[in-house]
Amino acid sequence: MTEIKLKPIGVVHNEIKKTGFHEHQNIVSEIEIDAKWTELLDGIEEFSHIIVLFWMHKVPDAPPPSKVHPRGRADLPLIGTFATRSPHRPNCIGITIVKLIKREGNVLTVQGLDAIDGTPVIDIKSYMVPNIARKDLRMPEWVAKLHKQHGH
Repeated sequence: MTEIKLKPIGVVHNEIKKTGFHEHQNIVSEIEIDAKWTELLDGIEEFSHIIVLFWMHKVPDAPPPSKVHPRGRADLPLIGTFATRSPHRPNCIGITIVKLIKREGNVLTVQGLDAIDGTPVIDIKSYMVPNIARKDLRMPEWVAKLHKQHGH
């Protein structure tokens, strides 16, 4: 397969300074996007949630285990790494849906990001899932129109 080359678009700033499992649901982080990409954020503040893709840069560069116990807990079943959120993977890409608290220029303040301070951000995507059960989910009106147009 062809090798893929990625460039970070920003960096995470938060209180998590070391790797390991953290209860991240209430952690507030700032994602500082490179200033040259600021205009690409226009309209993002209309969404209640966004998807953040990031590179888990502190994971050792070693072949991933084929099977793991989720969160390293032996009381949980031994399953394939791809069936977990383990950071030890062929590509150390993390993905989290987070609550977007605010945007100030090129800085997004989010809640629930499971990345440590200094983590490179690969991409940001709006979270557009119609008919979701989340009570606090918000999307602009055009998303509903887009889904109607495509028969969803």
